[in-house]
Amino acid sequence: MRSPWYIRAWQWSVAALVGALFALFRLVPARWASAAGGALSRTIGPLIPRSNVARRNLKLAFPEKTDAEIEVIVRGVWDNLGRTAFEYPHLDRLWDYEHGREPGYGRIEVANEEIFYLLEMQTKPVIIFTGHLANWELLAVCAAFNKLKMAVFFRRPNNPYINRLIDKIRGESMGVLLPTDLGGAIAASKALEQGWHIGLLADQHFSRGPAIPFFGRPAYTSPTVAKLALRFDCDIHGARVERLPKGRFRVSITPAIPMPTSGTRDERIVAILTEVNRILESWVREHPEQWLWLHRRWR
Repeated sequence: MRSPWYIRAWQWSVAALVGALFALFRLVPARWASAAGGALSRTIGPLIPRSNVARRNLKLAFPEKTDAEIEVIVRGVWDNLGRTAFEYPHLDRLWDYEHGREPGYGRIEVANEEIFYLLEMQTKPVIIFTGHLANWELLAVCAAFNKLKMAVFFRRPNNPYINRLIDKIRGESMGVLLPTDLGGAIAASKALEQGWHIGLLADQHFSRGPAIPFFGRPAYTSPTVAKLALRFDCDIHGARVERLPKGRFRVSITPAIPMPTSGTRDERIVAILTEVNRILESWVREHPEQWLWLHRRWR
C-alpha cells in the first residue's frame, strides 16, 4: 500500500537533506567527516529519549558500573554512530589495506590475515557473522575489495528515498546485497549452493528465535547463521571491526568456530548460537562504546 502524499513528501525532504550532507562531506577528508559526525552525534544523541534504551541495556549488562560510567559509554555509542554515518560518503575510499603491510600504515590494519587469505583461496562456502561494532560496513567493503564471492544481508531503511541513496553507495563498494526478508533467505541459499560466502549481522533481537544467553540474560536470537551452516555444511567465522585512534580501523576474523557433532538439530542450533553470542559478547566487552546499545536486545 502506497504511503499518503504528505508522508512521501516528508521522506523525500529527509532524504534530500541526507543526500546533501553526504555530498558535502564527500568533499572533505574522511577523517574530518568522521570527526564532525562524532562531535555532532555525541553532543545531541545523549539528550534524545532513545538514549534511555542504551542506559537500560548497559545497566542490565554491566550492573557494577556507576551512572557516570554508563553516561561515558552512552556518549561513546553516539560518537561511534555519528562517525559511522558521516563515513558513509567515503566507504569506497576508506579501504586502503595491502597484503603484508606492517601495522600502523594507512587507515586499515588487518589481524589474522592468514585466515582472510585462506578464504580468498577457498572454494567451499563459509558463513561470516558480525555485530554492529565500530563501522561494521567495512567488512563488506573488505570482501568486495578482495574480490571474495560474498553476499551480505542488509536491512533496508524504512524511508524508500534514503534506501535508494544507501543502495547506490553500498552497491558501488560492497558487492552483492541480500535483504533481510524471506526473499533474501532464499537468495542466500542459492548463493551458498553456488559456492558464495554469506555475511550477516547476528547481534539483534529476533522474536521468533531461541533465547540464547547474552551478558548472562536470555536474548532472542536469529537462528539463520546456524540453520544455513547445518544445511550446507559450512564453516562459521566471526569477523569484526574495531575503531582505532586517528581515524583508523582494525579488521579481524576468528578461526572457524567448533561445530556440534551430536544432539538433535534444535540442540545443535542452540549450541552454535551460544558460541556466536559468546564471541559477540567478548567483543562488546572489549569496546562497549563501539556497540549499538540503542537497540532493545532484551525484550
